[in-house]
Amino acid sequence: GEWAAKQFTEMGLKNVKLEKWGPFGQGWENTRFAAHMVEPTYSPLIGFQLAWSAGTNGPVTGEVLYAAIRTEADMEKWKGKLSGKILLMEPEKEIAPQDRASMSRYTPEQLDGMFLAPDPGQRSPFGMPPMAAAAGAPGRPPMNREQMMSLRRKISEFLKSEGVLAVLSLPYRGDGGTVFGASAGSREVKDPIPPASVALTPEHYNRIFRLVQKKIAVKVELDVQAKFFPEETDSFNVIAELPGSGKKKDEIVMIGAHLDSWHGAQGATDNASGSAVMMEVMRILKALDVKLERTVRIALWGGEEQGLLGSRAYVKERFADRETMKVTSEHGKMSAYYNLDNGTGKIRGIYLQGNDMARPVFEAYLAPFKDLGAETVSIRNTGGTDHQSFDAVGLPGFQFIQDAVEYSTRTHHSNMDTYDRIQRGDMMQASAVIAGFVYHTAMRDEMIPRKPLPKPQPRPADGAKPLPTE
Repeated sequence: GEWAAKQFTEMGLKNVKLEKWGPFGQGWENTRFAAHMVEPTYSPLIGFQLAWSAGTNGPVTGEVLYAAIRTEADMEKWKGKLSGKILLMEPEKEIAPQDRASMSRYTPEQLDGMFLAPDPGQRSPFGMPPMAAAAGAPGRPPMNREQMMSLRRKISEFLKSEGVLAVLSLPYRGDGGTVFGASAGSREVKDPIPPASVALTPEHYNRIFRLVQKKIAVKVELDVQAKFFPEETDSFNVIAELPGSGKKKDEIVMIGAHLDSWHGAQGATDNASGSAVMMEVMRILKALDVKLERTVRIALWGGEEQGLLGSRAYVKERFADRETMKVTSEHGKMSAYYNLDNGTGKIRGIYLQGNDMARPVFEAYLAPFKDLGAETVSIRNTGGTDHQSFDAVGLPGFQFIQDAVEYSTRTHHSNMDTYDRIQRGDMMQASAVIAGFVYHTAMRDEMIPRKPLPKPQPRPADGAKPLPTE
């Protein structure tokens, strides 16, 4: 964050600051990871530690045991039997042949299909996150989020009290050495810390599982070190501006991307790439020395990976509380927010988030970039990133359509999300497209059209609605 703020200052941007928000919860850092199967034969293991789980306090070696602990009854069944063990808690995963290329770009037919409303039964390409999957796991009844989190805390407490050395787990997707994973514990200081939790590539997890099922003794050696930072529970967003100089200088055009990432690698495509593009947009606009009618503001968000926390805190303070829909005076001065957070792929268009009144505006903005492959204006919504914080309170918030490249197959929350996966040409194209959008939005006579204000969205009562089971 301090580095980004320094870059903004050196660009000549104004009102550069790190804006605190909170509470986020305690920080966490993995400082060492080594994993090996040492019996019945030696094999190095590919994986990484899951966030907010404990370290092993130096190298440890333990016998591996399969114990499917999903309910309180399971905890009672395994009580007194787990001390000094390294656990497998999931059955093996079937690995299908890799019959498709891991790299992809949108075809003309796929982009044409985006003009249509989506099939309501369509599933996310990223698969089901582990926590949602757990809610409908075999042997476990459907449960709401509070029930699920309560059970998760009980299991963490149980494993710790029983003296479990570590838990080995399957990634929620991926194979071939690509491991996708995020967290196993909670950032809340008061919550129990689970034993060291390690996601392994499915090939290595399955091998261990099969040996255990055949009653062949397996021992694994782990050296996992982690640090917790309970003393600092706030986080921050990085903010900077190009002030407007016209009659509309009190009105705002915002761009943003999240600066935080998961720890399996560098977070290059999620979301250093998006942050870098948005920083480049500001550099371009500053270098052109154009006199902007409206103020252009950039935000690099914190806490996106834990639930859009940084952007939600910012929107609540500056624009509106989505639970009450009481709006501030700044709400009426916000023209649009543009977000980038779908990997390193070039821009192919923009999602309207159901705001069809913006279609002719964006079609005009995209027209100069048709030869660069950006021309699709889709009525569809897209989720999972910070434009939703703005859209939720009736502000025009948009995410660009990007080529997938290797996002869902290789890099998103994985141990392969490194600088090497960045596509330089794609990011240059994205910077040019967004700079065009921002310039025209800042200079437009009218603000970007809006949808009607949404109704208040109070938090659901505990137990109000169970999670889906599939």
